[in-house]
Amino acid sequence: MREEIKERIAMIKRGEVPEGYKKTKMGIVPEDWECLKIKDCIERVGKPVEVQENEEYVQIGIRSHGKGLFYKEPVTGKELGKKNVYWIEPNCFILNIVFAWEQAVGKTTEEERGLICSHRFPMYRSVDDKVLIDYLVYFFLTDKGKEIMEKASPGGAGRNRTLGQERFLKSFIVVPPMQEQIKISKMLSLVNCRIKLIDNLISEKFEQKEWLIQNLFTGKRRINGFNKEWRSLKLEEVLEEVKEKNVEMKKQVYSVSVKKGIVNQEEHLGRSYAAKDTSNYNVVSYGDLVYTKSPTGEFPYGIIKQSMETKKVAVSPLYGVFRPVNIELGYIIHSFFQSKSNVYNYLHPIVQKGAKNTINVSNSTFLSRKLYLPTDIKEQQAIAQILSQADKEIELQKQKLEQLELEKKAIMQLLLTGIVRVNH
Repeated sequence: MREEIKERIAMIKRGEVPEGYKKTKMGIVPEDWECLKIKDCIERVGKPVEVQENEEYVQIGIRSHGKGLFYKEPVTGKELGKKNVYWIEPNCFILNIVFAWEQAVGKTTEEERGLICSHRFPMYRSVDDKVLIDYLVYFFLTDKGKEIMEKASPGGAGRNRTLGQERFLKSFIVVPPMQEQIKISKMLSLVNCRIKLIDNLISEKFEQKEWLIQNLFTGKRRINGFNKEWRSLKLEEVLEEVKEKNVEMKKQVYSVSVKKGIVNQEEHLGRSYAAKDTSNYNVVSYGDLVYTKSPTGEFPYGIIKQSMETKKVAVSPLYGVFRPVNIELGYIIHSFFQSKSNVYNYLHPIVQKGAKNTINVSNSTFLSRKLYLPTDIKEQQAIAQILSQADKEIELQKQKLEQLELEKKAIMQLLLTGIVRVNH
């Protein structure tokens, strides 16, 4: 970062106005930027759909944190019932009023023409070309934009924080000259393209690993040089339930994450959710497998992960902890259960769901079903090495993605506040 930019940032933090800037209700911004009410920049649009019972319709949704639009499964007009829905209009700013505070915003394109949305997804087009829709989306992904959405969404968390649209439209935003809006949007679009490339690469590597797992575990593929039999084994033949407890309460409490596996609660979640007395918590050693027994995202029957922590840690007494006959076979089982379909197919026949979506399955029942597994320790080691290398490659790309996301956020904060000018 150039010294002049560092000095500009320091001055603005001190409340001083650098040359070429001015103080406004939105803070210190370039002299040629305007502070405008949102209602003066955009207007609401939306043509109601005359729903036909026998027609099929595709609704859109919006992911939080600026992750874009997605399409839901087609439904018939009869399934929509009396729900008020509207045709998607291209090149509009669109948001989810329930999760606007969580930056569920986006832009409609020609690809969404012919799709529909409910009243919870208001669409707005630019008035007199005062604001570029791309710029507006990027603005609401900044800290300042998030603050506006949060103030216009009073109430508690989740569905109690519905956006007050009138208050939202009366809020002020900072608007650069149109040419600068275009340049800012193009620069951020290039960053997004890089992010998408890495994201696609991660997806491809996941698919490659998934293909490998499915083919190995069905016996369709074998690693060259190995010919000893695979057998259908009950998990109780290769896993032993661990019953060690955190009696002295000296072990750190960990949780289980879909993406990161066994993680420190305070580091991953920002705080500990453990009870004051953790003496009955289960102890997990390096290489142990942990079954959460709680619905998590796309895993309605829980997740199974191997601990890569070299030290012993504690987990909820609701979790099952199991020690494999060797680390490598544990990693193979861990890899098998990374697949949503594998987890579902294995657990669905044995899990009982409670009234509050709780999972009822004993550790012995969990261990009672069979997996098709290699019996040769050397083949187990070879397979574990291949799967581990695939995971390392995926993790490397994830780290690149995280770094690029951080860089994008920093660039947005500089460009969309006018601290860095793209036309100067």
